[in-house]
Amino acid sequence: MSRSSPPPSNTGERPTIEPASSVAPAPARARARGRGPGRTLGIRVAAFFRWLHIYLSMFGLASVLFFSVTGLTLNHPDWFYGTAERIEEAEGRIDLDWLHRDVPDGSPEEDRVDRLRVVEFLRAEHGVGGALTEFSVDEYECFVTFKGPGYSADAQIDRETGSYVLTETALGPVAVLNDLHKGRDTGPVWSLAIDVSAVVLTVISLSGLVLLLYLKLRRSPGLAVALVGGAVVVGVVLMGVP
Repeated sequence: MSRSSPPPSNTGERPTIEPASSVAPAPARARARGRGPGRTLGIRVAAFFRWLHIYLSMFGLASVLFFSVTGLTLNHPDWFYGTAERIEEAEGRIDLDWLHRDVPDGSPEEDRVDRLRVVEFLRAEHGVGGALTEFSVDEYECFVTFKGPGYSADAQIDRETGSYVLTETALGPVAVLNDLHKGRDTGPVWSLAIDVSAVVLTVISLSGLVLLLYLKLRRSPGLAVALVGGAVVVGVVLMGVP
């Protein structure tokens, strides 16, 4: 049986209406406390590091794959035919005027050699690659060396006759990848690319660590796994490296 409202009083007084309570329910108060300035800042920081981690990971994906795969080829070249080697020799003659230029008395002997012309001649005549790493001159001979990833070329030039012997050595594509991994004989542009890759991978790692700190359920086990991984690396260095 439903309860009916009390009948109006015969005294002429108007019934009073109880004001609604100004105190919010407990769940609403809890939500309001959770939306404070600190909570909002934490959400924004977590969202930023999530964005940074995702897109830097995608940007650095090719770099991560490259250095991961070449780490294997570098450590196990025999698995990937990394010992393949091709050696070619060629002979020729250089204009003597390039090897005996007129220079003022007392000038160093190397000033008597037109290095630019010699280098450009070897490149044009034999398709020599790599960067010029050495050009030494003595009274009788010149020695010219070019080097690149997985590649070297050495020319020995007789200054009396202008004759030379050029030896080119190519170590195959795996050696090229290994030298790129090490940054050996790759020039300043690739050296800069390695530096940028290192910075990107560092930021990816640190942003992932910061992001983990905002995941309450995974924070402790994640940090524990990170510590174990670091301990394993240190242990391998201390006990496994001679």
